Amino acid sequence: MDAHTGASTMAAPPEPTSHPRLLRLAEHTLEILSDPGEGAQKCGQIFGEASARMGNGVWTVEIIPAEIQPPARSPAGGSGNRIRVGQGPVTNWGDHANLVVAFNEQVLLGRHDLDALADDAIVLIENRWASEDDEVIRKQWESAMAQLTTRNYRIIEVPMETECLEVVDAPRKGKNMFVLGMLCWIYRRDLETVREIVARQFRKKSAEVVEMNHALLDVGYRWAEAHLDFQFDIPCTPPSVPMVVTNGNQAVALGAIAAGMELCAMYPITPATSVSHYLGDIFERFGGIVHQAEDEIAAAGVAIGASYAGKVAFTVTSGPGLALKTEFIGLAVMGEVPLVVVDVQRGGPSTGLPTKVEQSDLLAALFAQAGDAPRVVIAPATIEECFNAMITARRIAETFRCVVIVLTDANLATGVQPWIRPELDRRWLADPVDQAAVPNGVRPYEWDPNTGLSRRFIPGQPGGMHTLTGLAHDERSTVAYTPDVHQRGCEMRSRKLAVLQNALKPPPVHGDSDGDLLIVGWGSTKGAIEEAVDRVRAEGQRVSSTHLTFLSPMHPGLRELFARFGKVMTVEINYSDAPTAPYITQENRRLGQLAWLLRASTLVDVDCWTKVPGEPLRPARIHAAIRDALSHERNP
Repeated sequence: MDAHTGASTMAAPPEPTSHPRLLRLAEHTLEILSDPGEGAQKCGQIFGEASARMGNGVWTVEIIPAEIQPPARSPAGGSGNRIRVGQGPVTNWGDHANLVVAFNEQVLLGRHDLDALADDAIVLIENRWASEDDEVIRKQWESAMAQLTTRNYRIIEVPMETECLEVVDAPRKGKNMFVLGMLCWIYRRDLETVREIVARQFRKKSAEVVEMNHALLDVGYRWAEAHLDFQFDIPCTPPSVPMVVTNGNQAVALGAIAAGMELCAMYPITPATSVSHYLGDIFERFGGIVHQAEDEIAAAGVAIGASYAGKVAFTVTSGPGLALKTEFIGLAVMGEVPLVVVDVQRGGPSTGLPTKVEQSDLLAALFAQAGDAPRVVIAPATIEECFNAMITARRIAETFRCVVIVLTDANLATGVQPWIRPELDRRWLADPVDQAAVPNGVRPYEWDPNTGLSRRFIPGQPGGMHTLTGLAHDERSTVAYTPDVHQRGCEMRSRKLAVLQNALKPPPVHGDSDGDLLIVGWGSTKGAIEEAVDRVRAEGQRVSSTHLTFLSPMHPGLRELFARFGKVMTVEINYSDAPTAPYITQENRRLGQLAWLLRASTLVDVDCWTKVPGEPLRPARIHAAIRDALSHERNP
């Protein structure tokens, strides 16, 4: 840093040194940024997986432009990955990046404008643009650098493409491996582990391609070793139990397999599509089928048809696709056909923010339906829970003959985290379908008046012939419109949720069981919320948090839990009106979706703090919101 101006320094790499400064850290956050197609995401994925396999805690978040093919060298078009690496478990992406590798200055500028970088971040940037023949590009470089040097970044120019020319003729396609090699040296990653992952990533290519990528890895490692004067050591703790490293979509796919599901029907939609990609590689080995339908409506219909026939089926989508599946979901509710729907949430409304995270599908998952159509809604909070949620969803859907919606989001979908390898249990699997003859007199909707449960008929069972439609019906599945029949059907379909809630436990509390403020969250915000709560508690504040997995039916005991705290506030990634905004009053203020639900179900005056930044919430912002809430409570 310049002692006179306080601005960042921008220089060529340091002189070669045989004794780099080694900093031992509890954690560090880095970002790798490029134009789409230059491989920054792949580089980050491999680095994150290698770090996790070495025994570090890891959380990764993909940085994905909203457009499929944004203009090259544009601040809004940056593609890449943020990786937070820790000595212990890491549960969220943190606050700011401490080190950034940028393939051009424009994608770096985009992250700078979003305040994604720590004030003292180290920036390693491709330097070819400073001497580009195109004068427009040179001026863009100069303008960006003028903006970047207003902060205390340490900017180091790196001749990435020049170095890659030692190995390849087209360096744009190779510098992600050069960067990976640099990062391996900077963070003291095990090169053999990284080589193994690289070889697996390119296993469908030729041996020459694998060798080329290994050579680029070596060039980057050697360049960093010769030119950089710093290294970071984040101690690793080799796991004592077997671990797996996956993203959330892979965990959903693995959970479906572990649950014995046999059919995944879907239509491609960001950010859910990679569930089918992963299943497409492995599902057949477990007797499963991936069906790509012609549209979202057909995908839901195929899953319902397969489930009605006795198969264990599910469909995967995101918000716009959930809207299209609405009518078929109603059919499954009315016909009491078991169905699991995975909704990987993204920003909305309409096509909205296809590659950005949001939690705005909650009310749609619960209520977007003609008539009264109760369904179960589960929201995993971690990548491991994405796996477990599929097992739970399958069991509930078939036991209660109902629709179960699993709400994940883009943060979980693409984030990578190590988690304990599960020990498979045959009880997770569905029982073989019952093809025995139906006893005389048993009707297809022989509802137990106390539980609303009835026996599931499978087509082909002797004595089980009946017609299934989406129309109101009696116990025989006979279409009927009389008031008593419709009333009884609604009661029985709803009763099942009450029975399920009776089997649930109150949610655990992070912190003390009483206090001044309780933060309530759901989904992928858990890690950031708990980190923020821990920071506030370290300051002596009486704050705790709880995280809800079941959103329909709600966990029991919430009203009693809320009564033990002076104030209750949700933290969510969906929209709410600021209480001080123009024209906003207590009567017309639109609240966060979970806050709205909790107020309705508990009659407690639940407040909310919500943001829709298109990115995961940062612990520091939640920390500040908690402090503001406490201050307002004491000084209304």
